[in-house]
Amino acid sequence: MGLVADILATYAGPRRVIRRQLAAGAREDRALMHLMLGCALVFIAQWPRLMRVAAEPGAPPFEALIGGALLAWLFIAPLGLYLLAGLSHALARLAGGKGTAFGARVALFWALLAAAPLWLVHGLARGYFGAAPVTQALGAIGLGVFLLFWFLGLIEAEAAEATETAQTAGDATRR
Repeated sequence: MGLVADILATYAGPRRVIRRQLAAGAREDRALMHLMLGCALVFIAQWPRLMRVAAEPGAPPFEALIGGALLAWLFIAPLGLYLLAGLSHALARLAGGKGTAFGARVALFWALLAAAPLWLVHGLARGYFGAAPVTQALGAIGLGVFLLFWFLGLIEAEAAEATETAQTAGDATRR
């Protein structure tokens, strides 16, 4: 499936999409692409809000705000998300998980990318309405969907069957 089709399919069955991605084998390049694309979309979602902030009297210029958001989302957040994926894998192992660190990364990075359309809508609403209750509700929905996708993906990634499937697929691609 294509990327957009997979994102849409995640809203119908997140575990099925993660299972399919893990079955494709351990592809760190694909995981990194999902992470960077998700971070880039969240960065873009910040633009309307930052334009609104920059228009206020005494606010820093838009270029400074956008530069800070760029640094945060495209340089710092990916490192933090790699650490968070490692921590979630370690906690899952303590709870009896049988997956790999790669599976935990796929679950987190895919959750970020799959929830990105909601962050784009939230960012647009923040730019238009400001910090209104509707934008708070949209933000809560986006965060909830992200956490749900991550949790369900992590469950799938830490299952013994997912690990065996990913290892079998990885062995087949190396031959």
